[in-house]
Amino acid sequence: MKVKNISLLICAITLLILSSCKKDFLDRQPLSNITPDNYLNEESQLASYAINQYSVFPTHGNWSFGTFGIDGNTDNQINPNYDNRFVPGQWKTGQTGGDWSFTSIYQCNYFLQTVLPRLKAGTISGSTDNIKHYIGEMYLIRAFVYFTKLQALGDFPIIKKTFPDQKEPLIAASKRAPQNEVARFIISDLDSATLLLKSTAPDGKKNRLSKACAQLLKSRVALYEGTWLKYFKGTAFVPNGPNWPGATKDYNASYKFPSGTIDTEIDYFLTQAMDAGKAVADATPLVTNNQVLQQTTGDAVNPYFSMFSDVDMSKYSEVLLWRQYDKGLGIVHNVPVYAQLGNDAVGLTRGMVDGFVMANGLPIYAAGSGYAGDDSLTLVRKNRDGRLWLFLKEPKQINVLYPSILGDHATAVEPIPDILNSSWEQKYSTGYTIRKGLNYDAAQCGNGAGYTGSIVFRAVEAYLNYMEACYEKNGNLDATAQVYWRAIRTRAGVDPNYQKTIDATDLSKEAANDWGVYSAGTMVDKVLYNIRRERRCELMAEGLRQMDLRRWRAMDQLISTPYHIEGFKLWGPMQKWYKASALTYGIGDKSTVSAPTLSLYLRPFEKTTTSLAYNGLKWTMAHYLNPIAIQHFMLTTDGTDLSKSPIYQNPGWPLTPNAAPIGF
Repeated sequence: MKVKNISLLICAITLLILSSCKKDFLDRQPLSNITPDNYLNEESQLASYAINQYSVFPTHGNWSFGTFGIDGNTDNQINPNYDNRFVPGQWKTGQTGGDWSFTSIYQCNYFLQTVLPRLKAGTISGSTDNIKHYIGEMYLIRAFVYFTKLQALGDFPIIKKTFPDQKEPLIAASKRAPQNEVARFIISDLDSATLLLKSTAPDGKKNRLSKACAQLLKSRVALYEGTWLKYFKGTAFVPNGPNWPGATKDYNASYKFPSGTIDTEIDYFLTQAMDAGKAVADATPLVTNNQVLQQTTGDAVNPYFSMFSDVDMSKYSEVLLWRQYDKGLGIVHNVPVYAQLGNDAVGLTRGMVDGFVMANGLPIYAAGSGYAGDDSLTLVRKNRDGRLWLFLKEPKQINVLYPSILGDHATAVEPIPDILNSSWEQKYSTGYTIRKGLNYDAAQCGNGAGYTGSIVFRAVEAYLNYMEACYEKNGNLDATAQVYWRAIRTRAGVDPNYQKTIDATDLSKEAANDWGVYSAGTMVDKVLYNIRRERRCELMAEGLRQMDLRRWRAMDQLISTPYHIEGFKLWGPMQKWYKASALTYGIGDKSTVSAPTLSLYLRPFEKTTTSLAYNGLKWTMAHYLNPIAIQHFMLTTDGTDLSKSPIYQNPGWPLTPNAAPIGF
């Protein structure tokens, strides 16, 4: 590779995000004319640098359903357009771009390698406790970024410093560490963050990270890695598994697990998940659910409902970190607009809705459950798990209680689901939509006028992480896990006797609703399934579903048995909501809905036979990890023999641009 191509290696591939890639940021002169040499020397500068990295966390976008729409390509929720990862052969390796990037990692490493020596030397002015806190923030942020890489790519380079603008060190540093080593590195960063972060952030409002955030993220990462190793054991997706691509490189060819074996490695991660989860759960009470859906100003406010859509989320014990928006500063979003209508076309699936049990704890199909059926949205909510009753919308519900300044996009009364509209802003993709994120103040519903908060970390996840890790590790639920489970169900308005639900569960029926029934193509046991069900229902529309499905290896069954995404029961009494002439099917591209001969339930991806998802969603093993773009291999070789790159491609993905997985 010629020297003139080094800048291309640095910036185009963003390999290690070297200093030249960020000179525009680091050399930029702030208002006080501070330069990099005399920056990061006092407390406020550390605070400012750290807060600027918070963009790595999920937040409400200006023109979307925000964090509530992240699960939009799973068995829980869908967008109008299917995801190519569920149409094998359509998702292909890229020529450039992708997840092999290091921009945020560079920002973290620059901070840490600059600030840590200055802390040791005592040359940073300000409160020592606050200085340590902001260093802790950067450790957590680096851990969070690395976790996104872990989920996307698995094995990944562990980079702890910035590098000079030199070819050989950069190529050498691109060696991929085994995924479990990356997870251990993340946990190490989170342990450092836990030691440094305050229990209450300096701002006092939970808009900055705290010790509990580090512990919660640690429980998430450890549970992810422990379950990934367990369910992908014996495959190319774990170190030393058959055809693991890491073994083709000399630097990984003799890899040994730090704990000895893959089984002891699994045990290590699950133990870490339990310990970290318990630290958060024991210190954080759940927010109260008074079982009231406010429909008049005289109704009691429900804290559990309001927690997801309040302007100030600092008062909720369960919220560990949230992003604040500000109308005056123009920091706004459109979530309140979409939450009062069709969720920006993000629809809940029938599987998600049917997965909720009854308030008495029985699955909807169990004898004596009292299930009223799904001929209407009123009936489907009747006597159900309080979370479904609270958050599933139905026509004629009141969406606006404080209309003094009516936003021009407010929807005061919930309409009949507009499944026929072509505009995402108006469309109800499945007929089922959620109320999470709905704020009753119509002033929030102008175009781009919303300023409700956005939750980043919520403590109930720690309860769920502990429960699952405990059962995965020990094969039973200890007393602590049992207490947590009953607390979650009690708050939800469900009979706390979870054993009642387990005993009445029929996995063959649940399989029609929930991919979480499976791991590696085999049904899990009823206890584990119901732990997963609890997680699914409690964290509905909070952006963790795709992560869970991957680590559970919950989509193998789609390789041989396509899955049909369905919405509400259109071909029943609810069809009368629409003009018969508008419900067209079987006429090619002019069809507006799926045919009743396919199912009584609306199938959003099966309106036309030309749809590549017409015959259902499918899967291929390669899709559990993302491909690495070809440019990154070219820039770390002479550009001809890509196999000589220190980087190796993920299982099933070829070293050819615009190509589908091998043998999909």
